[in-house]
Amino acid sequence: MRRVWAELVVRGVRAATKRVWRLMRAAGLRGRHPRAWKKTTTAGQRPVDASDLIGQDFTAEAANTRWCGDITYTQTVDGWVYTATVIDLHSRKVVGYAVADHLRTSLIVEALFAALFTRKPPKGVIFHSDRGCQYTSQEFADFCAESGVVRSMGRRATCYDNAVAESFFATYKKELIHTRPWNDLTEVRQHTFLWIEGYYNRRRRHSTLGYLTPDEYELGFRKLTDLAA
Repeated sequence: MRRVWAELVVRGVRAATKRVWRLMRAAGLRGRHPRAWKKTTTAGQRPVDASDLIGQDFTAEAANTRWCGDITYTQTVDGWVYTATVIDLHSRKVVGYAVADHLRTSLIVEALFAALFTRKPPKGVIFHSDRGCQYTSQEFADFCAESGVVRSMGRRATCYDNAVAESFFATYKKELIHTRPWNDLTEVRQHTFLWIEGYYNRRRRHSTLGYLTPDEYELGFRKLTDLAA
Protein backbone atom coordinates (compact mmCIF):
# COMPACT_ATOMS: atom_id res chain seq x y z
CA MET A 1 0.00 0.00 0.00
CA ARG A 2 2.79 2.46 0.89
CA ARG A 3 4.48 1.86 -2.47
CA VAL A 4 1.24 2.82 -4.21
CA TRP A 5 1.06 5.95 -2.05
CA ALA A 6 4.71 6.78 -2.84
CA GLU A 7 4.10 6.46 -6.58
CA LEU A 8 1.14 8.84 -6.28
CA VAL A 9 3.35 11.39 -4.47
CA VAL A 10 5.93 11.24 -7.27
CA ARG A 11 3.16 11.81 -9.82
CA GLY A 12 1.94 14.87 -7.93
CA VAL A 13 -1.25 13.31 -6.53
CA ARG A 14 -2.02 14.36 -2.96
CA ALA A 15 -3.52 11.51 -0.91
CA ALA A 16 -3.17 10.33 2.67
CA THR A 17 -1.95 6.77 3.23
CA LYS A 18 -5.20 5.87 5.00
CA ARG A 19 -7.22 6.99 1.98
CA VAL A 20 -5.06 4.89 -0.34
CA TRP A 21 -5.59 1.91 1.97
CA ARG A 22 -9.38 2.42 1.99
CA LEU A 23 -9.56 2.74 -1.79
CA MET A 24 -7.40 -0.34 -2.32
CA ARG A 25 -9.54 -2.34 0.10
CA ALA A 26 -12.74 -1.19 -1.63
CA ALA A 27 -11.28 -2.30 -4.98
CA GLY A 28 -10.21 -5.67 -3.57
CA LEU A 29 -6.51 -4.88 -4.00
CA ARG A 30 -3.78 -5.95 -1.58
CA GLY A 31 -0.04 -6.51 -1.59
CA ARG A 32 1.58 -9.89 -2.16
CA HIS A 33 2.97 -11.75 0.85
CA PRO A 34 6.02 -14.03 0.78
CA ARG A 35 5.75 -17.76 1.34
CA ALA A 36 7.61 -19.55 4.10
CA TRP A 37 11.40 -19.41 3.80
CA LYS A 38 13.30 -22.61 3.11
CA LYS A 39 16.93 -23.15 4.09
CA THR A 40 19.15 -24.03 1.12
CA THR A 41 22.65 -23.22 2.37
CA THR A 42 25.03 -26.20 2.45
CA ALA A 43 28.40 -25.98 4.18
CA GLY A 44 31.53 -27.07 2.32
CA GLN A 45 33.79 -29.90 3.45
CA ARG A 46 36.93 -27.76 3.37
CA PRO A 47 35.68 -24.20 3.66
CA VAL A 48 37.88 -21.19 2.99
CA ASP A 49 36.39 -18.93 5.63
CA ALA A 50 36.37 -15.13 5.84
CA SER A 51 35.64 -12.65 8.62
CA ASP A 52 32.32 -10.82 8.95
CA LEU A 53 33.15 -7.27 7.79
CA ILE A 54 29.51 -6.15 7.71
CA GLY A 55 28.24 -7.06 11.20
CA GLN A 56 24.57 -6.59 10.18
CA ASP A 57 25.32 -2.99 9.17
CA PHE A 58 23.78 -3.12 5.70
CA THR A 59 24.63 0.42 4.69
CA ALA A 60 27.29 2.02 2.52
CA GLU A 61 28.07 5.71 2.17
CA ALA A 62 29.01 5.31 -1.48
CA ALA A 63 28.21 2.95 -4.32
CA ASN A 64 30.57 0.09 -5.20
CA THR A 65 32.12 -0.19 -1.74
CA ARG A 66 30.00 -2.89 -0.07
CA TRP A 67 28.08 -5.60 -1.89
CA CYS A 68 26.18 -8.70 -0.77
CA GLY A 69 24.76 -11.75 -2.49
CA ASP A 70 23.09 -15.13 -2.19
CA ILE A 71 21.47 -17.96 -4.19
CA THR A 72 17.82 -18.98 -4.46
CA TYR A 73 15.93 -21.67 -6.37
CA THR A 74 12.91 -21.95 -8.69
CA GLN A 75 11.06 -25.14 -9.58
CA THR A 76 10.25 -25.54 -13.27
CA VAL A 77 8.72 -28.29 -15.40
CA ASP A 78 12.23 -29.21 -16.59
CA GLY A 79 13.77 -29.17 -13.10
CA TRP A 80 15.32 -26.75 -10.61
CA VAL A 81 16.74 -23.39 -11.69
CA TYR A 82 19.04 -21.28 -9.49
CA THR A 83 19.56 -17.52 -9.33
CA ALA A 84 22.62 -15.83 -7.81
CA THR A 85 22.75 -12.09 -7.15
CA VAL A 86 25.07 -9.23 -6.23
CA ILE A 87 23.40 -6.24 -4.52
CA ASP A 88 24.96 -2.85 -3.78
CA LEU A 89 24.30 -1.97 -0.14
CA HIS A 90 24.39 1.76 -0.93
CA SER A 91 21.36 1.79 -3.21
CA ARG A 92 19.99 -1.78 -2.94
CA LYS A 93 20.48 -2.04 -6.71
CA VAL A 94 21.06 -5.48 -8.21
CA VAL A 95 24.39 -4.92 -9.94
CA GLY A 96 25.05 -8.49 -11.02
CA TYR A 97 23.18 -11.78 -11.31
CA ALA A 98 23.27 -15.16 -13.01
CA VAL A 99 20.64 -17.84 -13.67
CA ALA A 100 21.55 -21.49 -14.30
CA ASP A 101 20.36 -25.07 -13.88
CA HIS A 102 23.16 -25.99 -11.47
CA LEU A 103 24.63 -24.97 -8.10
CA ARG A 104 28.29 -25.11 -9.07
CA THR A 105 30.61 -22.32 -7.95
CA SER A 106 30.67 -20.99 -11.51
CA LEU A 107 27.13 -19.68 -10.89
CA ILE A 108 28.23 -17.18 -8.24
CA VAL A 109 31.44 -16.40 -10.12
CA GLU A 110 29.33 -15.44 -13.13
CA ALA A 111 27.10 -13.18 -11.01
CA LEU A 112 30.08 -11.43 -9.42
CA PHE A 113 31.87 -11.11 -12.76
CA ALA A 114 28.78 -9.39 -14.18
CA ALA A 115 28.85 -6.89 -11.29
CA LEU A 116 32.57 -6.25 -11.72
CA PHE A 117 32.19 -5.79 -15.47
CA THR A 118 29.28 -3.33 -15.31
CA ARG A 119 30.29 -1.36 -12.21
CA LYS A 120 34.10 -1.44 -12.35
CA PRO A 121 34.52 -0.87 -8.59
CA PRO A 122 37.84 0.13 -6.98
CA LYS A 123 39.93 -2.67 -5.54
CA GLY A 124 38.86 -3.56 -2.04
CA VAL A 125 35.10 -3.67 -2.62
CA ILE A 126 33.57 -5.94 0.04
CA PHE A 127 31.36 -8.84 -1.03
CA HIS A 128 29.31 -10.30 1.83
CA SER A 129 27.58 -13.70 1.76
CA ASP A 130 26.56 -16.65 3.88
CA ARG A 131 28.83 -19.65 4.41
CA GLY A 132 27.39 -21.86 1.69
CA CYS A 133 29.78 -24.26 -0.01
CA GLN A 134 29.97 -22.14 -3.17
CA TYR A 135 31.04 -19.01 -1.27
CA THR A 136 33.58 -20.88 0.89
CA SER A 137 35.13 -22.74 -2.04
CA GLN A 138 38.76 -22.28 -3.03
CA GLU A 139 37.63 -21.45 -6.58
CA PHE A 140 35.57 -18.49 -5.39
CA ALA A 141 38.26 -17.33 -2.96
CA ASP A 142 40.81 -17.33 -5.79
CA PHE A 143 38.48 -15.43 -8.12
CA CYS A 144 37.86 -12.74 -5.49
CA ALA A 145 41.57 -12.38 -4.76
CA GLU A 146 42.40 -12.02 -8.46
CA SER A 147 39.60 -9.47 -8.91
CA GLY A 148 40.43 -7.29 -5.91
CA VAL A 149 37.29 -8.27 -4.02
CA VAL A 150 37.40 -8.67 -0.23
CA ARG A 151 35.25 -11.56 0.99
CA SER A 152 33.01 -11.23 4.05
CA MET A 153 30.76 -13.87 5.60
CA GLY A 154 28.07 -13.99 8.24
CA ARG A 155 27.73 -16.60 10.96
CA ARG A 156 26.48 -20.09 10.23
CA ALA A 157 22.70 -20.63 10.32
CA THR A 158 22.01 -16.93 10.95
CA CYS A 159 19.91 -15.47 8.13
CA TYR A 160 19.97 -12.02 9.75
CA ASP A 161 23.68 -11.74 8.89
CA ASN A 162 22.72 -11.57 5.21
CA ALA A 163 19.34 -9.91 5.61
CA VAL A 164 19.46 -7.71 2.49
CA ALA A 165 20.02 -10.68 0.19
CA GLU A 166 17.29 -12.65 1.98
CA SER A 167 14.89 -9.71 1.70
CA PHE A 168 15.57 -9.34 -2.01
CA PHE A 169 14.80 -13.00 -2.67
CA ALA A 170 11.58 -12.77 -0.66
CA THR A 171 10.52 -9.94 -2.98
CA TYR A 172 11.73 -11.78 -6.10
CA LYS A 173 9.71 -14.85 -5.12
CA LYS A 174 6.46 -13.13 -4.18
CA GLU A 175 6.44 -10.58 -7.02
CA LEU A 176 7.72 -12.78 -9.85
CA ILE A 177 8.43 -16.45 -9.21
CA HIS A 178 5.28 -17.34 -7.26
CA THR A 179 2.95 -15.54 -9.67
CA ARG A 180 2.95 -18.32 -12.30
CA PRO A 181 4.29 -21.77 -13.21
CA TRP A 182 7.64 -21.98 -15.05
CA ASN A 183 8.63 -24.27 -17.90
CA ASP A 184 12.40 -24.15 -18.07
CA LEU A 185 15.67 -22.32 -17.49
CA THR A 186 15.30 -20.04 -20.52
CA GLU A 187 11.92 -18.77 -19.35
CA VAL A 188 13.13 -18.01 -15.82
CA ARG A 189 16.26 -16.33 -17.15
CA GLN A 190 14.35 -14.08 -19.55
CA HIS A 191 11.75 -12.99 -17.02
CA THR A 192 14.36 -12.46 -14.30
CA PHE A 193 16.21 -10.11 -16.65
CA LEU A 194 13.03 -8.15 -17.42
CA TRP A 195 11.99 -7.99 -13.75
CA ILE A 196 15.38 -6.83 -12.44
CA GLU A 197 16.40 -4.48 -15.23
CA GLY A 198 12.97 -3.19 -16.19
CA TYR A 199 11.26 -3.04 -12.80
CA TYR A 200 13.25 -3.70 -9.64
CA ASN A 201 16.18 -1.36 -10.27
CA ARG A 202 14.26 1.34 -12.12
CA ARG A 203 10.67 1.40 -10.88
CA ARG A 204 10.18 -0.50 -7.63
CA ARG A 205 10.04 1.81 -4.62
CA HIS A 206 12.05 0.66 -1.59
CA SER A 207 11.00 1.48 1.95
CA THR A 208 14.67 1.43 3.03
CA LEU A 209 15.39 4.21 0.54
CA GLY A 210 12.44 6.36 1.61
CA TYR A 211 10.42 4.84 -1.24
CA LEU A 212 12.88 5.93 -3.91
CA THR A 213 14.00 3.44 -6.54
CA PRO A 214 17.63 2.24 -6.61
CA ASP A 215 18.27 4.22 -9.79
CA GLU A 216 16.81 7.40 -8.28
CA TYR A 217 18.90 6.95 -5.13
CA GLU A 218 22.09 6.54 -7.13
CA LEU A 219 21.25 9.73 -9.03
CA GLY A 220 21.39 11.60 -5.71
CA PHE A 221 17.71 11.96 -4.81
CA ARG A 222 16.91 11.49 -1.12
CA LYS A 223 13.21 12.46 -0.82
CA LEU A 224 10.09 11.71 -2.85
CA THR A 225 9.26 15.40 -2.89
CA ASP A 226 12.48 16.07 -4.82
CA LEU A 227 11.01 14.02 -7.68
CA ALA A 228 7.59 15.61 -7.49
CA ALA A 229 8.98 19.15 -7.63
